[in-house]
Amino acid sequence: MQTNISIAEGIYMIGVNDRRTALFENIWPIPHGVSYNSYVICDEKCALLDTIEFGSEGAYVDRIKGIIGDRNLDYLIVNHMEPDHSGEIETILRRYPSVKLVANKQTRKIMEGYFGDVSTNFMEVGDGDKLELGKHTLHFYLTPWVHWPETMMTYEATEKILFSADAFGTFGVTDGAATDALTDVEVYEEEMRRYYSNIVGKYGMMVQKALAKLSGLDVKTLCPLHGPVWSRQAGEVIGLYDKWSRGEADNSAVIIYASMYNNTAHMANHIADCLAEQGIKGVKVYDVSKTHLSYLISEIWRCRYVILGSCAYNGDMFPLMELLCNSMLHYGLKNRDLALFGSYSFNGGGVRALKKFAEASGWNMICDPVEVAGRATPENLSKFNPMAEAIAEKIKNDK
Repeated sequence: MQTNISIAEGIYMIGVNDRRTALFENIWPIPHGVSYNSYVICDEKCALLDTIEFGSEGAYVDRIKGIIGDRNLDYLIVNHMEPDHSGEIETILRRYPSVKLVANKQTRKIMEGYFGDVSTNFMEVGDGDKLELGKHTLHFYLTPWVHWPETMMTYEATEKILFSADAFGTFGVTDGAATDALTDVEVYEEEMRRYYSNIVGKYGMMVQKALAKLSGLDVKTLCPLHGPVWSRQAGEVIGLYDKWSRGEADNSAVIIYASMYNNTAHMANHIADCLAEQGIKGVKVYDVSKTHLSYLISEIWRCRYVILGSCAYNGDMFPLMELLCNSMLHYGLKNRDLALFGSYSFNGGGVRALKKFAEASGWNMICDPVEVAGRATPENLSKFNPMAEAIAEKIKNDK
């Protein structure tokens, strides 16, 4: 059992660190685990804000009781119905049968799909509604598609706390630093970006709408459902979400390639070497077959300049490169500069397919694609020098 953390007077975090689950949503690797957070406000009325994934904490109800004692739990605020945050709702209903489930109309539809008729306990709230607990007042803001249609956020006006559901969350357990009094954004930024790009990234426009709606609030503390509570660095975290949801990127380059017999791999390394020789620092090179898709998506979110290379495979691009390209079309990310390269043995197809991705994505082509036949001989490698020069010139001119 972990210790309940005091966030402010009468407000507590119940955090659970999950180091067992290998794949978040059964798709995204979480080598550093993930945390599930819920929050309790103990006032004239007692409220629980969201729950956790079922079975991730065997003493969950005991931890709530450790805060409110023998008092009744009056309200359960449901900001987000995804099962990693609603998994203990039935447990709460059994322990506190008179609890009011405070949520919006869209949430009720999803909730009844999981739990059946909830009319006896349900209390509907709309955008801008408020709930008085005593010293603490809760204000509700609908933020649909960040990243489910029913998602809302709850603002506690006395302590200026935003309970933000999945927004401002991150992969990674808290390792004893449940609040940013004991950690820094830099520790989590890569995993936060990977979480954002993979989980929320498709809905950047809706994130921008939510940020605009909440812009008038004086937010001193962010309480997300994953990762640390952000007080000292709340503004930095909000700034990162604003940047990523706008599609803004660092002035950096990433090379991602697909290669069966190392010829395209040698070409990728040659391009990276040429860029370094021309003063371009920090170029990252990834093998699409070795690095999980989630990290590649995150790197494309980070980098403005994206260089994709593929061997030919059955008259098309390599299947895992095709998966990456289709994923990027799904996310709809804009504002990237693109260069393409590849190799083939007979009829080709890898670069031809990458060109179709370029057209569909709308990304800016830095230069004409380069594709060569056969091995990565010195003569063939030299054909990529003009491409590297064009990329380097573009990066330098954009600084």
